[in-house]
Amino acid sequence: MKLTISKEQMISGLQAVQNIVSSRTTLPILSNVLLRAEGNRLELTATDLDVTITCSVEASVSTPGATTLPVKRLFGIVRELATLEIEMEVDEKNFCSLRSGSSYYKIHGLAAEEFPPLPKFAEKRRIVVPQEKLRGMLRKTSFAISTDETRFVLNGIFVSLKEHKMTMVATDGRRMAMADEEVEVPADGQAEFIVPTKAINELNRLLQPKGEVEIKSTENQVALNLQDDAGFRVLIVSKLVEGNYPNYRQVIPSETKERIALAREELLHALRRAEIMTSEKSNSVKLTFSKNNLAITANTPDVGEARESIAINYKGQDLAIAFNPGYLMDPLKALENDEVYIELIDELSPGVLKINGPFLYVLMPMRMS
Repeated sequence: MKLTISKEQMISGLQAVQNIVSSRTTLPILSNVLLRAEGNRLELTATDLDVTITCSVEASVSTPGATTLPVKRLFGIVRELATLEIEMEVDEKNFCSLRSGSSYYKIHGLAAEEFPPLPKFAEKRRIVVPQEKLRGMLRKTSFAISTDETRFVLNGIFVSLKEHKMTMVATDGRRMAMADEEVEVPADGQAEFIVPTKAINELNRLLQPKGEVEIKSTENQVALNLQDDAGFRVLIVSKLVEGNYPNYRQVIPSETKERIALAREELLHALRRAEIMTSEKSNSVKLTFSKNNLAITANTPDVGEARESIAINYKGQDLAIAFNPGYLMDPLKALENDEVYIELIDELSPGVLKINGPFLYVLMPMRMS
């Protein structure tokens, strides 16, 4: 294998894939990146056996071929090189010679055949979504993913592709975020699956403002192929979370007594300030709705108290409810709308946060002291 590549292309390829490589792996091949050169592209692939990422970048290939090299060491060298062009040559024993200006490195690699193969995906169960759309849906939901390892079906985002709609749901049992968007779902493309947190984190990192994502799924794997107009191509393949996702529709209150419009930024800043006066032990803020006023209070015995007041359009009965401030702020940070709506029944029923758009957030209240 012999090629010339710009430092910038090599770095963007390595940055796309190296995140998932674990430093504590018992299999040496899993510390390596698979490099496959042909045509005018260099394809880089890394895996931890659960998630695999492949990135394709431009290169000038004189002899096609493949090898694997230690990804962290290779990235460390490339990042520090002084010149902007790199020459790579790999012999039949997988020794890689790397030249750049006056720098010369020789790196021991492992055979490409040792690298775990990528699974195959059929053409059916395939949909295409704009990257920006998927990015927005993930931003509105991924903060609600559970980190509790004992409830593993909640350690990811539930995706439903049905009736020309893509729905994403995340919950940790105390709150639930849901977003949906209209997409073209062919009859044989309908599917429901749970994408694990690790793959979601990589997606959040790699999605671009432009371009498309092709999504393919099997019973236990999903492939997300990201392409943009600039020629940046990334493929993420992930095992799916096994198990049945809970019926999320039944936690959405069917009725509501009060629907109150609030300025998102103003509410977020007031909550941020009030949260300062909470503690780990008593982590709640009280929202008191009275005529044309919302009072946000935090009262913590060993810390002190906070009181914020916001003028609102409210004509209903006086109503008080307490929430975890962090959980209430998460969707406010993720949304971009100027106005949000909070729907309430009473102090014991879940509150619902909505916008003029396909998003919904259900939050369990806290006991008021």
